[in-house]
Amino acid sequence: MTQILETKKEIVNRLMEGGVLIGPEFLEKLNSADENELSSFIEKIRIKNLQELEKAANSFLHGESAVKEEKQAKSIKIIFSYEGGPKKLGMSDFIDYFNSRFVQIEKMLHNRAEMANATSIKRVKLKTEKEQVAVIGMVKNKQEMKNGNLAIMIEDQTDEISVYVNKNKPELFNFCKDIVLDEIIGVAGMASNKVIFASNIIFPDIPNQELKKSPIEEYAVLISDLHFGSKHFLKEEFSKFIRWIRGEFGTDEQREIAGKVSYLFIAGDLVDGVGIYPGQEDDLEIKDIYQQYKEFANFLKEIPSQIKIIVCPGNHDAMRVAEPQPLLYKDFAEHVWNIPNIIIVSNPSYVNFGATDNFPGFNLMFYHGYSFPYYAENIESIRLGGGQERPDLIMKSLLQKRHLAPTHTSSLTIPDIKKDSLVISMVPDFFVSGHIHRASVTNYKNVTMLNCSCWIPASDFQMKLGLNPQPARVPIINLQTRQAKILKF
Repeated sequence: MTQILETKKEIVNRLMEGGVLIGPEFLEKLNSADENELSSFIEKIRIKNLQELEKAANSFLHGESAVKEEKQAKSIKIIFSYEGGPKKLGMSDFIDYFNSRFVQIEKMLHNRAEMANATSIKRVKLKTEKEQVAVIGMVKNKQEMKNGNLAIMIEDQTDEISVYVNKNKPELFNFCKDIVLDEIIGVAGMASNKVIFASNIIFPDIPNQELKKSPIEEYAVLISDLHFGSKHFLKEEFSKFIRWIRGEFGTDEQREIAGKVSYLFIAGDLVDGVGIYPGQEDDLEIKDIYQQYKEFANFLKEIPSQIKIIVCPGNHDAMRVAEPQPLLYKDFAEHVWNIPNIIIVSNPSYVNFGATDNFPGFNLMFYHGYSFPYYAENIESIRLGGGQERPDLIMKSLLQKRHLAPTHTSSLTIPDIKKDSLVISMVPDFFVSGHIHRASVTNYKNVTMLNCSCWIPASDFQMKLGLNPQPARVPIINLQTRQAKILKF
């Protein structure tokens, strides 16, 4: 009996020294084990590598099959991450860029039954008799006429034409108020005298899709807008978050969830940056951009190594603000790149995660959300519905438009003649954003839309921008049920 107690004590001490947390389940299993099982286990943990130590403890608690299943579930595949570099741009590059966008979204609209027989604007303008037509065009202009009707000018690669929307069709008229410049829409209506009198307006929109659920109970955690380096950074609250994800803080239920977290997604603005806005130096505790990233990396190193950390940049990070933003620059963020369990992607990007031998995994679309304030103000239904306090309405609208920043002036953009990377070409299972410092989890056509909270209160600069933050709130998704919780730290 004394030998068994000594063996148990040695096991616990060895794991604690190695930084492996001991939970009640483990101790219960330890107490029920016989002497031979304990002796065998202690031989397995006489190792120096922390990851192997954690695997050995997990194997003892759950069995070898659970460890194998866990390995399968933690696969990460980068579907798209922008890798373009700087180059000299001319007028032709912008033309090719918009043509690329038009072609991509035109294909989506042609898949809609109402647009299956869409023709070119040039052919419509050649018609001499009244006729029902369907066309696809990019919005060049939109204005309310003196008689109260809407006039929308659209163009395709052949010509342009005016589309009239009558105020006496209130449902269609109100729908069209949410149309923004440069987006691509389908129009059905009566063509007469080189004008189309609209009877229907079609957004490319996303189709309904299956609500995927993982065969494994594991969790994804989502955060954003940490702003390391700011004197307003909520260090105490973020430290609580780190302690929770390590299993050292929270209720028994919350700690149990923490033990099943496999993925941490961080949607940009990792640091506060330098020179981002006038007078920012007065708000900085760390004025060196290298030290800001080093401090961020030091916190990430506290996260258990079995959790995959997937990170994209935001407009406060030390790189170009223009989208698509490439990977974090290694010369500034070297300490972040050196973390072994981190995966760095562009903004925007697509990743697949959670795949097993029998499950295809989930597709997640990352976008920091720089364009969000523009649509909060310029889409009437969103402005009246709460503006920047309703990220769910913004995200739903962009999914319907199939573009993350359809209006060219809504975001700084670097044209890519091969592909407009802000087109929502793939329908994701998860759409993850940040930027406007609000916590929101909603569903649209089985796409889980998550806007992440922040770790900084409202500064004077942010209040001028109309931000009303909800700091230190963390969405957590049970991938087996797709149910969400928001923990407040």
